[in-house]
Formats: sequence, C-alpha cells, structure tokens
Amino acid sequence: MASNELALVAHLMRRAGFGASRAEMDRLARRGYDAVVDDLVHPERFPDVEMDIIERYNHARPGQTDWIYRMVNTGRPLREKMALFFHHVFATANYKSDNPQASYFQLDMFRETCMTSVINVLTRLSKDPAMLFWLDNNENH
Repeated sequence: MASNELALVAHLMRRAGFGASRAEMDRLARRGYDAVVDDLVHPERFPDVEMDIIERYNHARPGQTDWIYRMVNTGRPLREKMALFFHHVFATANYKSDNPQASYFQLDMFRETCMTSVINVLTRLSKDPAMLFWLDNNENH
C-alpha cells in the first residue's frame, strides 16, 4: 500500500470523522480512498451503534454520554460529525429549557437530517422543542 494512500485516508478520517486507529486506517487504505469516501456518504450501508451496553450501565439517560459513546463506536462517522457540526451551528442549551430530553431529541433530529438538504434541517429545526425554548418562542405573543 502506498504511504500516500494511507496519508489521504488518515486525513479524510480526521476531517470526516473522529480519526481512526492505525489498524483501521491500514484496512481503509487497502480499500482505496474513493471507496472510503463512497462509504462515508452512504451511512445506511453500516449498522447503527448498538446502544444496549450504554443503556445497561448509564442510568442518567438521555445525555452526553450516549453521544460520546456513539462518536467513538460508530460505523457512520460522517453522520456523527455532521450532527456535531449542526449542533455547533444551531447551539441550544439544557439550562434554558430545563428539559435534557429535548436536547437529546434535537441531536437525534440532526443525526436523521444532517446528510440531507439544509432546507430539510432548517424545516425540522423550526419545529424542534429545544430550539423553540432557546429562542423564547414559548413567550411570544
């Protein structure tokens, strides 16, 4: 395998995901850069993260621990990276809504829509309870 292919895949996995182990990068580099990109933009090809382990041991659900677990264990790294991107762009906070579950559902919404059009993301976000609380829409008259 060419070291250039390995360098390209390593860069791709840092930018489109959260990095990869050396063994994983070697495996991906053998597949080829184009094949890795094709897999990243088609997350439906890979199973979603099994959440039963985190649900068994984390009783303070829902929360940030779930999301970190997903980011570390996902086979769909671009989807999780895009959900993180939209979370940063459209920031909300638990302290204002006093409903952590609304933030958790917002993250699920970002995960579902992040690989679609921005119009779809914005349409769903305009109806999202966490965003409505963040914008004080419950106080508008």
